[in-house]
Amino acid sequence: MPRTSSALDRATPEAIAAAALRLIDEEGPGALSFRTLADRLGVSHATVQRRCTDLAGLLDLCTEHLAARLPAVPAGTGWAEATEQRFAALYRLLTAHPGLLILRGGRPWMGRQLLARLVEPQIADSVAAGMTPAEAMTVYRRLYLLTLGSAAFVDHRDPAGATAVTRTALAALDPEEFPALTADIPALLPVLTDHEVYHAALRQLIEAARPAS
Repeated sequence: MPRTSSALDRATPEAIAAAALRLIDEEGPGALSFRTLADRLGVSHATVQRRCTDLAGLLDLCTEHLAARLPAVPAGTGWAEATEQRFAALYRLLTAHPGLLILRGGRPWMGRQLLARLVEPQIADSVAAGMTPAEAMTVYRRLYLLTLGSAAFVDHRDPAGATAVTRTALAALDPEEFPALTADIPALLPVLTDHEVYHAALRQLIEAARPAS
């Protein structure tokens, strides 16, 4: 007879993170709890807590699980192209899981996977391209803040819902007090969920920071 897996075998960090992300994506950030997660995994509440201690530890597992999906940029790729590839990939991950962004709030994301797959290669490429370490970190921070803010600004998994909420809010404004926002609401709404707004801004920042050849 094959050995039955123990609770800890079933509740691996990867399994916990994957189940937590599915729960957040399907039911919203408010649904996440150790007890609900334990029920999904078929283990005890204590087993899940043993793996990640508290909510902060659980969210760290989730972000590390996502960061492991960031692609490696092939060696020899030009600085600007490599930079765009890395941050566009991060943007795709973040916009796919808006509930995780809500739960993390302003907590820093400093896990090993993100450092190894994004921060370290980006800083190394920038220094190799001629930037000082301080300049490299400044450029990284600008690009990271753009990416994080763009992903957190609206729920890109539900563009129709985000548009409807914004339309209702703008329609309730007094045109005399807010003439610019109420003059042409239909023209403003598509921009709210247009991914190209982020990608164009990303390319502009990259071009502005491009090291001299």
